[in-house]
Amino acid sequence: MAVEQKSVCDDKTFRMIFDTHAEVIRNFIYYKCGDMAQAEDLTQDAFVKLWKNCKKVVFDKAKSFVMKVAQNAFFNEYEHQKVVLKYNKNSGKKEGHIISPEFVLEEKEFMETLQKAIASLPSKEREVFLLSRKDKKTYREIAEIIGISQKGVERRMHLALLKLREKIGVAI
Repeated sequence: MAVEQKSVCDDKTFRMIFDTHAEVIRNFIYYKCGDMAQAEDLTQDAFVKLWKNCKKVVFDKAKSFVMKVAQNAFFNEYEHQKVVLKYNKNSGKKEGHIISPEFVLEEKEFMETLQKAIASLPSKEREVFLLSRKDKKTYREIAEIIGISQKGVERRMHLALLKLREKIGVAI
């Protein structure tokens, strides 16, 4: 007796796949390109492609399919460009708190230094660092997202932390 697989073409199943994986895929692409609008567009396009090919993609492979489609779309668009990550600047204004101008200046300088240090990391190390620290992903989850071993993730994170400590001189 054969076990019946969930069909990706089923509306509820497709919605569940989208709800479960869209944010992770969007963030992964964002870390590569530094443009949230573009990351959202590429993620949407990948899910559209999944819907168009839903009869060909088995449920267990849907996440991998969408991740690979989004990643390939990114690489196709930026084949000849270096990846640069841009951050939104934090104004440092906190409602209801009086903050000394010295603190605001020091915080701004530190954030700029940190952003420059993160942006200067090689893209592979930057991806792992941001997925771990910003998205709170485990090394196992990062390994699955990127498609490398958990040891590879650990090595990239170690190298990223060493470089960041060297550049800014504090523990991250």
